[in-house]
Amino acid sequence: MERIDQLRREIALRESELADLRSQLALAESEHRARQDDGSSGWKWPLAQHEYDRYSRQMIVPKLGLESQLKLKKSRVLVIGAGGLGCPASAYLAGAGVGILGLVDGDTVEVSNLHRQIAHSTSRVGMSKVESAITYLQELNPTIKYHAHQTHLTTENAQGIVSQYDFVLDCTDHPTSRYLISDICTLLSKPLISASAFQSSGQLIVLNNPPGQGPCYRCVFPKPPPPESVVGCGEGGIIGPVVGVMGVLQALEAIKVITQEAEQKGDEKKKTNTMLLFSALTDTPFRSVRMRGRRSDCVACGDASELTLEKLKSSMDYVQFCGVKEPVKLLKPEERITVEDYARIAKEQKDHVLIDVREKEQFGLCSIPGSINIPITRFMSHRPEKGQVPEWFPEAISPSSPVYLVCRVGNDSQTAAQKLKDMGLDRDGERFVGDISGGLMAWRNAIDPSIPFV
Repeated sequence: MERIDQLRREIALRESELADLRSQLALAESEHRARQDDGSSGWKWPLAQHEYDRYSRQMIVPKLGLESQLKLKKSRVLVIGAGGLGCPASAYLAGAGVGILGLVDGDTVEVSNLHRQIAHSTSRVGMSKVESAITYLQELNPTIKYHAHQTHLTTENAQGIVSQYDFVLDCTDHPTSRYLISDICTLLSKPLISASAFQSSGQLIVLNNPPGQGPCYRCVFPKPPPPESVVGCGEGGIIGPVVGVMGVLQALEAIKVITQEAEQKGDEKKKTNTMLLFSALTDTPFRSVRMRGRRSDCVACGDASELTLEKLKSSMDYVQFCGVKEPVKLLKPEERITVEDYARIAKEQKDHVLIDVREKEQFGLCSIPGSINIPITRFMSHRPEKGQVPEWFPEAISPSSPVYLVCRVGNDSQTAAQKLKDMGLDRDGERFVGDISGGLMAWRNAIDPSIPFV
């Protein structure tokens, strides 16, 4: 494996170097053609010949044309997040011919990214996402400039990075990032295109457009979601094309914002702000809902807002604002067993029940031998009288058979165990009801590394 990893790193490095050389070549050829066209050949058009060749199909679209292409060429666009949203968004912006395209991301490419993050590849696993994405983009369009920011956006670096660009795309996946990005865009008067995707659905909104008039993220979502409700793709899953659709729509909205005519003062009617909702598995996947406008009492963009660049850097704590998801601590230490203890119990004690509370899709991928699948949703929706055994509860060899519960990492299993206790199935302590600490992750690490843990 060490040799394989070394070869992958070398291939990724060579790909990056080759893409950079091609970009330099394309730039040199472009400059050479520009010098040739400067008067001596009578070239009198605002774009170079290679730009007409590359963007002609786009420029002949009604309401776009040459003027829009020139606006794109002058634009500086920042994509924050080089993942499932950022990859397709940056690809279509690069293809459209934006002047400067910046990418911000502090993560590296993982194998689990590849089913949806189309700018990355197997050979670039372990490589910086920004470096990997730019390698891909240089192959796609080597004639524009790319700026790499191999870091996460923070309160300390946000002003320095965002101030270099005219338009921003939020392609991140956590509330802390979304509030920070919105705040810095509000303070620096940058239009913001924000999207999100989870499982089979997504949403898209255009914020702070025009700057100072459009709502910011805080206007639409004054309060962050409860920390325990925030589930990432690693736990909840995501369909690749869903996040791809939302990323493509972000690029489309960015092109519209860049190329649209500035609204005239005192113009006809006030712009209606909408949020686009996408649900992939329904008969009508797209719908728009009216979005509230700028709130006069908004803490970021309101009339009496006290948010400043200095305050953002010195005293804004976005993690505290959004809350921290605390580890679940519902069971006593003696009500939890280690995976080593359960491995011994599985061999020596046949008279017991092991319930896996993950959803059936996850259970179908891998499980501990002998476990029974009852999803946590069944536990949460059941409201029986105390002592009443629910119909879905498995029959045991005897009413005193111990019950062990397991989940992905040991959180939902505690919740399910406590629910069984609340139902009285522990018979006031006579029957053991508890969970396996660390869940399937601990089982894979300590007992069975062959489990395809997801």
